[in-house]
Amino acid sequence: MRHARRRIVRRGVRLAAVGGLLCGALMVTHAVASEPDGGTAATPLSAAGTAAGTGSALVERLGTSRTAGSWIDADGRPVVAVTDAKTAAEVKRAGARAKVVDHSMDDLKSATKQLSSAPRVTGTAWAVDYAHNEVVVHADTTVTSADWNRMTDLADGIGDSVRMERTGGTFTTRLNGAQPILSNGGRCSAGFNVTDGTDDFILTAGHCGPAGSTWFADTSGAQQVGQTVKGSFPGSDFSLVRYADGQSDTDSEVVAIGDGRGVRITSAGDPAVGQRVFRSGSTSGLRDGEVTALNATVNYPEGTVTGLIETTVCAEPGDSGGPLFSEGVALGVTSGGNGDCTSGGTTFFQPVTKALSALGVRLAGQDRASAAASAAPSATPSATQGAALAPGSAAPGTVQPVGTDASLVSRLTDPANIGPGLLVVAGSIIALVATRYIRSEQDRSRYRRHYSQSWG
Repeated sequence: MRHARRRIVRRGVRLAAVGGLLCGALMVTHAVASEPDGGTAATPLSAAGTAAGTGSALVERLGTSRTAGSWIDADGRPVVAVTDAKTAAEVKRAGARAKVVDHSMDDLKSATKQLSSAPRVTGTAWAVDYAHNEVVVHADTTVTSADWNRMTDLADGIGDSVRMERTGGTFTTRLNGAQPILSNGGRCSAGFNVTDGTDDFILTAGHCGPAGSTWFADTSGAQQVGQTVKGSFPGSDFSLVRYADGQSDTDSEVVAIGDGRGVRITSAGDPAVGQRVFRSGSTSGLRDGEVTALNATVNYPEGTVTGLIETTVCAEPGDSGGPLFSEGVALGVTSGGNGDCTSGGTTFFQPVTKALSALGVRLAGQDRASAAASAAPSATPSATQGAALAPGSAAPGTVQPVGTDASLVSRLTDPANIGPGLLVVAGSIIALVATRYIRSEQDRSRYRRHYSQSWG
């Protein structure tokens, strides 16, 4: 009876081990098959990214004289602003929604050009509101009544394509991540780790410090992080901090979000209006909001910056340079804005794809042929792409502990990787070997007992 129970146990273990081998092999096969091709462009793979690609591709194909931008609606469907019924029909056939508007993108660009050519007024900012088909000019509390009246007269002269709005607070850079980096000029946040193939760098905001600025990880100046080697501000707002030893740590693909956690960054891309996004900074930690406009212009006290991403994400001094991302896709670095994380406000970001292209670097740990190619939208939109999830359902990306050991464990246990499958296969092989070894030892023991009894 006892031997029968042992045989049943051994057979059960062997069957479980064989099942584990099959299951582990399937897991590895699935993970390998689902890995993105290293030679393809690093475009967002989220629902929002798919919808954004559809809208952007339609705008590019139909032209700026017939369209006026695209955005993601509340239900996740792409919407394209068009100027006539014929163009609207083309948009609908492609699987997106169409909204007929009065002003084309050419008209709106003409309006922004007139605003830019007027005398500069510190404390103002403007961007195209695609959904309302207007250029919205914001003026903060530092703008005097005389400047406000002058800007209003200019807007009236341009026409009904421009809307003036007063806003609270002041538009300032957020100097003073997302790990904190400190210099004599103040405190900023680290953005993304990037590389030129030889050295590793931190991509952060350009206003954080000019070339030659030395950065530290502590207030005493004992832990040197690196030195700013190049950047652009004003005009754009990005810079490169070369690591002191030329190499970043083992978590080069992870951006910190506080509480010992980080988000793995898988690629770089451009956001869409209406998309939910996340920002991390050394002052206010992880915050989220929505993209409200692209190609925004901000007149900071230090100078004018153009081509920015406008969002409802809050930020505070010290958050400058921190990363903007969604679904593990790098989108931008924090530039500035108004308000705070108590009352809310508007925050602007330097698009990461433009910074990578201008600096000739790529995201660290990414096997991508070109950083600039990461901004390319899908070339062939289809009706199925419109069936996206609501943008509010977006998440930061894969959250994992920050640190070498924890990062290794998270990679081994991430279902998207081959680690779990390999662990199951290894465990099954060990179980099979163990049961075979135990049976061999039991057979040898029985033979010895039988031989010794026969000999006696």
